[in-house]
Amino acid sequence: MDLLIGIDIGTSSTKAIVTDEKGHEIASVSEGYNIDTPKPLWAECDAQMWLDAVLKVMRELSKKVDTAKVRAIAISGLYGGAGVPLDREMNPVYPTLIWMDKRAVEQTRWVKKNIGIDNLFEITGNTVDPYFGFTKMMWIRDNEPEIWKKIALFLPPKDYVIYKLTGEVSTDYSSAGNIGGIFNLRNRRWSIEMLKALGISPDKLPEKVIPSETIAGYLSEEMAKHTGFKSGTPVVSGGVDAAVATLASGVCDEGENTAMIGTSMCWGTIHGGNHLDWHFVNFPYVVNGKEQVYSFGGATTAGAIIEWFRNLFKEEDLKKLEVTAERVAPGAEGITVLPFFMGERAPLWDMDIRGCIYGLSLSHDEAHLYRAFLESIAYILKLNLKAAKEAKIPVNPSTMVVGGISKSNLWLEIAASVLERNIYSFPISSDAPYGDCFLAGLAVGLFNDTKEIKNWLPEKAKTQPSREWILAYKEAYEKFENLYRGIKAGEL
Repeated sequence: MDLLIGIDIGTSSTKAIVTDEKGHEIASVSEGYNIDTPKPLWAECDAQMWLDAVLKVMRELSKKVDTAKVRAIAISGLYGGAGVPLDREMNPVYPTLIWMDKRAVEQTRWVKKNIGIDNLFEITGNTVDPYFGFTKMMWIRDNEPEIWKKIALFLPPKDYVIYKLTGEVSTDYSSAGNIGGIFNLRNRRWSIEMLKALGISPDKLPEKVIPSETIAGYLSEEMAKHTGFKSGTPVVSGGVDAAVATLASGVCDEGENTAMIGTSMCWGTIHGGNHLDWHFVNFPYVVNGKEQVYSFGGATTAGAIIEWFRNLFKEEDLKKLEVTAERVAPGAEGITVLPFFMGERAPLWDMDIRGCIYGLSLSHDEAHLYRAFLESIAYILKLNLKAAKEAKIPVNPSTMVVGGISKSNLWLEIAASVLERNIYSFPISSDAPYGDCFLAGLAVGLFNDTKEIKNWLPEKAKTQPSREWILAYKEAYEKFENLYRGIKAGEL
């Protein structure tokens, strides 16, 4: 029996699973950690934390399986923003400014004024926002000039780990494209024109950019000793975790769409590149990356606001609270939450908006608030689907959901009713790592067709809209949109 390893370096934890060649999960482990938020809207990480977590989960997995049967390891990762800043000895010289970090406000304004969104979009297929990694590179250059001089290379977090495991330097199409304004989406190469205009040397970027289903290197003898795996085991490039989780849900054809909801929400679909719209983040997909584009929007703090709620109210058991929240009427009896606790990326691209809880009264309790928080995630998902329709991006009439919130029956019913469409979920707990296992199998020739991922998937669970809730949620969603517009217009 051939074994495949999938590892995802996430925002709040690193998860790893082992599957066989038919997609049956055999073992799984995870290791949690925290991001640093030293100032408002800052979010950064120490790269050593990610490496330590990967080595630990690999050691634990090596005790659970016969490592001689492992055909390959694939690694995906959070969008690392600028990437890990490395000196010539490949040592980190500054924290990694991850996707959630919004400090590059002045750099974003400079790009809008001096480059222009239209020019940027024509080459890169993307707009500009502090979310994008190239603005974070510019921030380091402008605010930490001595550090900038030391930086020889930026590597996405998972590619830094792959380098430590194999000694090889590369990145994949999806990770390169997600950096934004310095990657030419049309020809899948770094844009020399934009690099020059933005004042970023191409030498600071990995020269080798490869498809996600490509072997990036082989486990070194030294790292074999640290992990318990066999030296020479192929390590596959992987990709951005949201796209890999989308693959894990079986998305291979145009219009199929998935919402991955972890710390953030990434809702995305795939197409042939002829439906690009600047309201969305666009980069090569993690299979057939030379032809297919993954376009996504989402909610920066979708899952994070639930954790914030849990910590604020000292809630140990959200499942128990969910039972109470089920008895609250749709619309949370007048409470509307704007879940924009760190600004918002695609499709709103609003770096100034903040979170809001509106409509509180003395009759409300924790259950009302919790339901309102859950509803807000469904509202922002609807906003994404509406934006895709307006941009004429093909989207199938049903949506798949993966991630922790897909285990909440209440949220699934709320979402189906808000969206007025069927929601499908899977009994898969590992999401991106599951997609990584498939990429590992593709890389070593166990599969001939990307659509074989569909044969891996268990039967989907379908959640249908509640007829009794649809009208109430139409009205509640309108309140959500009006609240956002009112705040932006200064009317509230």
